[in-house]
Amino acid sequence: MSESLTRTEVDSEATETAPKWKPVSRALRRVLGVLVEKAKTTPDAYPMTLNALTNGCNQKSNREPKMNLEPHQVEDALDELRHFGAVVEVQGGGRVAKYRHMMYEWLGVDKVEAAVMTELLLRGTQTVGELRGRAARMDPIADVAALRPMIQSLMTKGLVISLTAEGRGQLVTHALYLPEEFEKIKQSLSAEISTVTPSAPPAPSAPPAPSAPSAPSATPTASASPTLTTNTEKISDSAEIGELRRELDELKSEVARLKNEVSDLWSNLR
Repeated sequence: MSESLTRTEVDSEATETAPKWKPVSRALRRVLGVLVEKAKTTPDAYPMTLNALTNGCNQKSNREPKMNLEPHQVEDALDELRHFGAVVEVQGGGRVAKYRHMMYEWLGVDKVEAAVMTELLLRGTQTVGELRGRAARMDPIADVAALRPMIQSLMTKGLVISLTAEGRGQLVTHALYLPEEFEKIKQSLSAEISTVTPSAPPAPSAPPAPSAPSAPSATPTASASPTLTTNTEKISDSAEIGELRRELDELKSEVARLKNEVSDLWSNLR
């Protein structure tokens, strides 16, 4: 009887501590990602109001895809996330409601794993190298070698999916996509790989007649067709260059916006 009761208690405790996450829509992923990002990068402005959260969802830098959510859409997303246990509402200094994430409990992750998941939620599919650089702005990750055990841990938890083979240019993404979204990602990746895979040469109609062995030729033999890993490396290199250009444009826009804000502040102080 005692042993049976102990097992029941253990099962109950495991159920209570088990992660509660589930696939959610793009808007919900964006809202949750922004809450975690701002909690880590601008703690003085956290918890967040609805307006601040809407601005964070729609900002141009560190976001893919770009979104233009209305406050009521963000509020609807918050209501769903609260229902799932991923977000809680707290009272601020005034009467304005503020919101706090519960990602650690909802996903069952530690703080550095949360940073990795946040970058994936905010940007989607990316290379391990890109992910390391971006997540490190929230929590220290020394290099790609330090990131790989974290990715493996998140894969074991079912939160991260590797889209290509491990190695240079490895592509990973999160597992919170809705099924139809993830299917589109797989189809898009397959299409990209097929565009860089050379067509196989036509098969000969009949084997050549045997002939006497000849002296070895000094001309090197043709190399084998590129492997899937090589193809994905080409895709990754091209994607990284395009991403760097986009980030540079975003940084320029952000600097211009900050200059305008500083100018406005000086004008108000005069």
